[in-house]
Order: sequence, then structure tokens, then C-alpha cells
Amino acid sequence: MIKKDSVVSLSYILKNENGEELDRSDAANPLAYMHGHGQIVPGLENVLEGLAIGDKKEVTVTPEEGYGEVQAQLRIKVSRDKFPADAKIEPGMQFSSKMEDGKEIPFTVQAIEGDEVMLDGNHPLAGKTLHFSVEVAEVRSATAEELQHGHVHGAGGHQH
Repeated sequence: MIKKDSVVSLSYILKNENGEELDRSDAANPLAYMHGHGQIVPGLENVLEGLAIGDKKEVTVTPEEGYGEVQAQLRIKVSRDKFPADAKIEPGMQFSSKMEDGKEIPFTVQAIEGDEVMLDGNHPLAGKTLHFSVEVAEVRSATAEELQHGHVHGAGGHQH
């Protein structure tokens, strides 16, 4: 049964509000995470608590319980001269920037207008209601090493 510190492997299909598939992880390549450690969106993690191997669930996750609402302050214009002169900047490119509070935020180039680069630091799924179809493939207790490292090792997890 899924509980805090369980290592969980899931197959899932993620769709948006229009029913378009956004992502999937099948039984041959499941998503592995450590339950109760904030490694998946809260709206999905909370619903999985107590499920067992073979259980299936349809889950709707609101923006508040998913990737949050769109934050206007994370959509910014930056002068092209703030980037290295030889850098080829194109829409869709991603990079991280350290904010004033020291937190690293990934930004995506949305557009280039003249000498200005339009950036968005919101998660691409911010503001979206998400629809997950999940099946629990495996549940086991996390090892002492996984708990110490804060992530899953082995299949579907982190390799050292």
C-alpha cells in the first residue's frame, strides 16, 4: 500500500482539458518516485495515498494542486545584450537564472522582438487543469540509502 517513504512505480497518461495527450509513461518505462517527498504534483500524490499494486485511478488535478497558476511576474522582457554576444537565442530554448532570493528558475524563450527577448519562468503546465489516468505498477519501502539521498535508485530512478 502506498504511504510516506514508499517507492512507487506508475504507468500514466496525462491529458489536458481538451483531451489532448501531453505525456505518458507505460508499463515498460514506468515513472518511479518516493511518496510523500513532493516529487510529483500534490494533487496526484495525495490521491495515490493508500493505493496498492494494480490499482487504477482517474485523477483531475487543478492548477493549485498541480503546477500553480500563471505568475505574470515570471513573464519578462530582457535586452538581448544581457546574453553572451555569440549565443544563438531562439524560441523554445531554456536556461536557468538565479533570482534575487537565490532560487534557480528555468526560463523558456517565448519570442524575440527586435532587441528584446521575451522569457517565461512559469512551468509549461502552469494554469492548466490536468487529467491523469494512472495504474500502480509497484510499491515497495524506500531503502535507507534512497531516504538519505532523497530519490529513487534503480529502474525508473536515479543512477549513481
